[in-house]
Amino acid sequence: MRTVPSIIHLDMDAFFAAVEQASKPSLRGKPVVVGGLGGRGVVATASYEARRFGVHSAMPMAQARRLCPNAAFLSGRFAAYRQNSDIVMALLRERSPLVEPLSLDEAFVDLEAGPYGPALAEVDPETGAQLVLAVAEDLRADILERTGLTASVGAAGSKLMAKIASEQAKPDGLVLVEIGSERAVLSPMPVRALPGIGPATEQTLRRAGLTTVADLADAGEAELVHLLGRAHGTGIHLMAFGHDERAVVPDRDAKSVSVEDTFEVDLADRDRILHEIDQLTARCVKRLRAAGRSGRTVVLKVRRFDFSTLTRSETLRAPTDDEGVIAETARRLALQVDTTGGVRLLGVGVSQLADYTQEDLFAQAAHTAEVEVEVAAAGEAEADVEAGVASAEVGGADAADTAPAMPPALRRWLPGQDVHHAEHGPGWVQGSGVGRVTVRFETPYDPPGRVRTFAVDDPDLEPSDPLPLRRA
Repeated sequence: MRTVPSIIHLDMDAFFAAVEQASKPSLRGKPVVVGGLGGRGVVATASYEARRFGVHSAMPMAQARRLCPNAAFLSGRFAAYRQNSDIVMALLRERSPLVEPLSLDEAFVDLEAGPYGPALAEVDPETGAQLVLAVAEDLRADILERTGLTASVGAAGSKLMAKIASEQAKPDGLVLVEIGSERAVLSPMPVRALPGIGPATEQTLRRAGLTTVADLADAGEAELVHLLGRAHGTGIHLMAFGHDERAVVPDRDAKSVSVEDTFEVDLADRDRILHEIDQLTARCVKRLRAAGRSGRTVVLKVRRFDFSTLTRSETLRAPTDDEGVIAETARRLALQVDTTGGVRLLGVGVSQLADYTQEDLFAQAAHTAEVEVEVAAAGEAEADVEAGVASAEVGGADAADTAPAMPPALRRWLPGQDVHHAEHGPGWVQGSGVGRVTVRFETPYDPPGRVRTFAVDDPDLEPSDPLPLRRA
C-alpha cells in the first residue's frame, strides 16, 4: 500500500474542442462541437459552452444541432490533436518514465518512479501529499504555457481513485484523495462511478436495491458474486472499498489499428463499396506506419442496412504494412459478405501487430501483379478524430483493372480544416457548398480575422498543416 497519493490521472478539458478554440480566435468563448458532420455523424467532443445546452460526446450530431444551432460544427483535425498531445505527453514523461496514455488527452503517471520518487519515499505522508500537489500544479501550469490548454488532475494512491479525483476536478482543477479516505469519498457516489459498471450492470444492481457505492460495500462479496458472477462481482466489491492494485503501465501496446466510416446514404453499388475499402485501407496504413508497426491479420467490418454487423478476417503469412496487400485482402473479404440491401458502415483494421515491417512474399507478389499505371488520387482527406469522422475525399483507382474507374472528385473542404491562400495567408474553412468555400483568415496568435469566399477549385487555396498553438 502506498503511503503517499503519488499516482496522478491527467485529463485534458474538452480536448478536441479546446484545441479548435485555441487555434481559432473567433471561436473562443463560443460553443464548439467536433465530430462527424453527416446525417449519421456523432459528437466527439463539445466545448463547455456547448455542454451548457445539453450537447455531449457520443450524441448524434443531428440532435446536437437541434440543441445548439448556433455552435460551430467542425469535422476535426487529428494532426492538430496529435501535435498537442505529444507536447502534453512529453511534459508528463519529464515527471516520470511510468506514463500510461489512455488516449490522446488522458494518461496515468506514477510519480514514485520519477525524479520525485526519492523525496516522496523519505518524507512523512502529509509532506508527501503537499509535494504531489506542487508537482501537479507545476504540470498544469507548464501545459497551459506550452499549449494554452487547461487540464484537470486527480492524485491518489491508486489508478481508480486518481481517475475519480480528476472527474471531480473538472474543469481546470486539481483534487487529491488522501490515503485512507478512499471509502469516505466513494460511499455517497452512484454505482456508475465505478469502472466496469455500465447501464446493464446498473439495472441489475438497482433491482437488488443497490444504488450507491456504500450499498455495494455493505452488500458483501458473496451477494455481488451472486448478482454479477465471480470475476465481476469480486472486482466490484474490491473497488467499492477503494482497493485497486493495478500498476501504471507505460505506453500500453495497441492490439490493432483500424479506421471506419459511416455513410450518409447506404452504399449498394459493389464497385463503390470496394472503392471505399481502398480509401479506408490507405488511412489505416498511414496510421500503421506512423506508429512504426506492421500486422498479420486484416479485418473487415461491415454494418448492413438493417444494423446487423459482420466481421471477416484473414491472417497473412508474415506481418506487413504494404497498402496493396492489405487492400487486396480487405477486398477479398468483402466478396464474402452479402451487401444486398446496402451498407451503412465499413471498417478496415490490422491486428496481430509487430514492431517491424517484413518484406514478405505477399507484398512482392502484389507489386508484381499490379498494373504499371499510376492513377493520382484526387486528394487526401483530413485525418479523422479517434472516434471516427467520415472521410470527405474520394480519389484513386480500383485495384482490379476490370472494374470501372471512379470519376475524379471535385476538391472539397471540411469545416475547421487548415488552409493557406497565396495572398491572404493561413486560415480555416468555415463552410462550403454550391461550388464555393468560405475561409476565415486568422492564426492562434492574432485577433479574429476576416472572412472571404472563393471557388472550391481556386488554385491559390491549398490545404495546410496546423499551426502550433504557441509561437516557437
